[in-house]
Amino acid sequence: MSSFSRRIIVLIGLCGLAGLAWSQSNNAIRPKGNSPYSRFGLGDLSGQYFAAAGGMGGLTAALQDPFHLHMRNPASLASLQSTAFEVGFSGKYAHLQDASRSSDIWSGNLDYLALGFPLLNPISKALDKRTNSPWNFGMSLSLQPYTTVGYDIRAEVDYGGEVQGTTNIFKGNGGTYSFQWGNAVQYKKLSAGVSLGYLLGKITSSRRVEFDSLELAYSSDFLDEISVNGFIWNAGVQYRLEFGGKDRNQVRTKRLIFGLYGNSATPFSTNSSRLYTRDNLFNAPDTVLSEVRVRNTGTLPMQLTAGILYEQINKWRIGAEYSFTQWSAYENQAKPENLVNAARAAIGVEYIPEYNSYDSFLRRWRYRAGLVYATDPRTLNSDQLRELSVSMGIGIPLIMPRQQISFVNMSIEAGQFGLPNAIKENFVRMTLGVTLNDNTWFFKRKFN
Repeated sequence: MSSFSRRIIVLIGLCGLAGLAWSQSNNAIRPKGNSPYSRFGLGDLSGQYFAAAGGMGGLTAALQDPFHLHMRNPASLASLQSTAFEVGFSGKYAHLQDASRSSDIWSGNLDYLALGFPLLNPISKALDKRTNSPWNFGMSLSLQPYTTVGYDIRAEVDYGGEVQGTTNIFKGNGGTYSFQWGNAVQYKKLSAGVSLGYLLGKITSSRRVEFDSLELAYSSDFLDEISVNGFIWNAGVQYRLEFGGKDRNQVRTKRLIFGLYGNSATPFSTNSSRLYTRDNLFNAPDTVLSEVRVRNTGTLPMQLTAGILYEQINKWRIGAEYSFTQWSAYENQAKPENLVNAARAAIGVEYIPEYNSYDSFLRRWRYRAGLVYATDPRTLNSDQLRELSVSMGIGIPLIMPRQQISFVNMSIEAGQFGLPNAIKENFVRMTLGVTLNDNTWFFKRKFN
């Protein structure tokens, strides 16, 4: 099979899996998980980082890696030295608990698909003796979830007296996905990039109210379906300071990288349908409200992330970052809600005992750890939801044909989300990512 054929198969597989992920998300009738707080806003926000970064607390602002994609800061694409195809799968265990009950939930799904490549092939640069060129360019395509919705809640209310009470059953599923195209340019030690994307998805939520009194033996059903779509963007910069001695390739072995990325508030549109009915033992179901294809608008918030990372190349790296999102400016006419500003702080570290060890495969592995504290835009009784988690991960290098290095990355994030005096979620999230690298893309062949 030719190199060109293999690339076509990769691209076809990328599109096919993307369609599969989309159809599964929108055709599912029952929620895939149970996250009670996902009924607010657009759902639970996805971290939008890949397995390698997940083991380091989700650091993305200042990360530069020649063999891994880091999509959050598009400026990092300019550091790629090989075409990278990334696919990730995630699974989650959650223990939900309130004052009187608890529940264990398992869920999982395809997490992301991404393809990134340098636009100047490093082999061609070496053959043309242009390795000292100050310019580099990178490009990427990616598909990954932006938010996820999945809940199945039963709440009983006892009013006392003659009216015995009601039973409320809340269900929801769906979410939103982002498809993004990123570009980056590097001149000497400064990199800048921008990604343009399209946000789309569908959120289905229902509420059923059952009256327990025989005199009022009827139920009401409220069904809402909201389709979301709109353009999104993200821009970032990175700057590195190099110092220390030089390796055999005359590259400085130590560096300090500063990273910054973000976006302004962006509009989106919705297309919603509502069907509210009432039923009892004596009459046929009665339609209270029916609306189809009602168009509205909304606004996604401004977000800004800054980070710093110190690295000794092929040995270890340590970094920290802080992110702020102005969710108080969020609007959604189809589902009005008041959210609050959110922030996220993370630190992470990666260690490689001996990247070129010949006698110990384990010493070539990349060992990662991280710590995260974050506040959520959703509130309960004026208390803001919070998350505290720790992460661990490993990167297993694999030598492919033509001595290409690829990776299997695994990360585990464990923590607590919610509020102590309300529904509290203890979770373990596992992500498995595969990175396949190939340095023959855009290779300029010469014939005598």
